[in-house]
Amino acid sequence: MKEYTPEYLKLIRDIIERRDDEAARRELAGLHPADIAELYENLHEDEAEYLYKLLDDEQAADVLIELDEDDCKELLSDMPVEDIAKQIDHLDTDDAVDIIKELDEEDRDEILSHIDDVEQAGDIIDLLKYDEDTAGGLMGTEMIVVNENWSMPECVKQMRVQAEDMDEIYNVYVVDNDYKLRGVFPLKKMITHPSVSKIKHVMQSEPVSVKTDTPIDEVALDFEKYNLVAMPVVDSIGRLVGRITVDDVMDQVREAQERDYQLASGLSSDVETDDTIFKQTKARLPWLLIGILGGIGNAWILGNFEDGFAINPALALFIPLIAGTGGNVGVQSSAIVVQGLANGSLDVKSSAGQLFKEFGVGIINATIISLLVFIYNLFSYGPTDVTTIAVSLSLFAVVLFASVFGTLVPLILERFKIDPAIATGPFVTITNDVIGVIIYIWISTMLMSTFCAVA
Repeated sequence: MKEYTPEYLKLIRDIIERRDDEAARRELAGLHPADIAELYENLHEDEAEYLYKLLDDEQAADVLIELDEDDCKELLSDMPVEDIAKQIDHLDTDDAVDIIKELDEEDRDEILSHIDDVEQAGDIIDLLKYDEDTAGGLMGTEMIVVNENWSMPECVKQMRVQAEDMDEIYNVYVVDNDYKLRGVFPLKKMITHPSVSKIKHVMQSEPVSVKTDTPIDEVALDFEKYNLVAMPVVDSIGRLVGRITVDDVMDQVREAQERDYQLASGLSSDVETDDTIFKQTKARLPWLLIGILGGIGNAWILGNFEDGFAINPALALFIPLIAGTGGNVGVQSSAIVVQGLANGSLDVKSSAGQLFKEFGVGIINATIISLLVFIYNLFSYGPTDVTTIAVSLSLFAVVLFASVFGTLVPLILERFKIDPAIATGPFVTITNDVIGVIIYIWISTMLMSTFCAVA
């Protein structure tokens, strides 16, 4: 991995300023495409464009797929469609689709019409029809396919022909005469069974596969479960249509983790540190406004209990404790559920068991927390003071409610196909704050009425 020190960046900028093409090409020649993409992130747009134009089509294509989404769009916006088509010609179909999806519909059609390889252009058009969040939208069509009835010599001959246009070979897939997936042919068998009559006698049957409409998160779980580097994709009747590689899955998992982290942090859309002030404000402001509404709601509730605070001012001291504890417990509960939904250890069908388990955890936590606060208040205010009893009862109720609510919300969101990561962010925190204060005020009011009636 190349380290871009200030001294090295100064060297590159000096070369660019002199427009020394040969020196620039020498520097770029020894760099991996991912390192060149990282270099671009440290340069101004015009500097990056100068270096990019010095790359040959194959190298430029490899760099293009490594670039940040915004940087990629900027480069493509200034490139003639003929040049984009030449570079896409060097990409695997899944990478080509990722690039083309960033373009306008009109530009897509024009670029596809300039791709020399008609078969590749057709494959790209087919892949564009799939939802980007499914296996079909993630797969590529570059793969080695053999027929189950071929002999070993015929199989080897066909594999050599197909391998000429491939950079890496992960698996050899075996199909029948209807192109339905039947198995995987281990390359080791070429050595150990050189004279086998038919491939189907040595293939590994019933390989792990996914359908084109399988959600990406399920695909990622299968890769992890079976320790795969590649997986075949089939259509609704079992015909082989493509393959997904582990690097594609890792990219999707990373993007999903970033998206979930931002949702949990209260960001309504994907933002980067180099985004404009307007874009960052637009992503951050909605939840802040909702938080303001929650705060105003709390103020209104507390304002209606002014007489209670006047009678017993100590009750006001524990409002942050009640609200904060409820918010923390809710986020903990929702985080566990979201994690379970993400890694496949929990689904909506088993939600009743998780809800019951969280209820039990909530009772234990609520008992311990309320008991500790009760002991503290017992020495501070005495056993008969409203504060001592109200705070402990409220804490017990709030912790129990927050545990159940924090579990229930992500399960409901998952049921309605909404990203449950929202539940680990401001939504649960704000809701638990408001409801926690309501519970506290209601219990305090009831106890004060009871104490006054007794007195």
